[in-house]
Amino acid sequence: MAPQISPLELNMTDTNIDSADFMSQIKHTQELWALQDKTSDGWVILDSINFENTDVMPLWSNPQLAKEHCIDEWQDYVPKAITVSDWLEFWVEDLAQDNVVIGIEWQDGGEYLEVELADFSQMLAEVERF
Repeated sequence: MAPQISPLELNMTDTNIDSADFMSQIKHTQELWALQDKTSDGWVILDSINFENTDVMPLWSNPQLAKEHCIDEWQDYVPKAITVSDWLEFWVEDLAQDNVVIGIEWQDGGEYLEVELADFSQMLAEVERF
């Protein structure tokens, strides 16, 4: 099971997932990484392992971690950067309508955090550079 975590806990501790490191890297690069289909421009979205009738969008802090998952059923996907400003301006509303949560540093087998979209986006707003 992927652990659920509050925004305060996410910023402070979780050494197994390195969630504080995730936000630190995002603050530095101002980019998130997701997997996008090479041909359709669709994005990887999965069923949540914690919430019924909820999807999760896996995100990574760097392209290397994302690229590790471009195998098997995702072999036609490539890591794609999403800037923090684009996330806040364009992504949040659409994902909220679709009831999507965020899988931070997603790993197959449930070794990742699922964070509510609003909480995740608030944390991004706090690290956004203008």
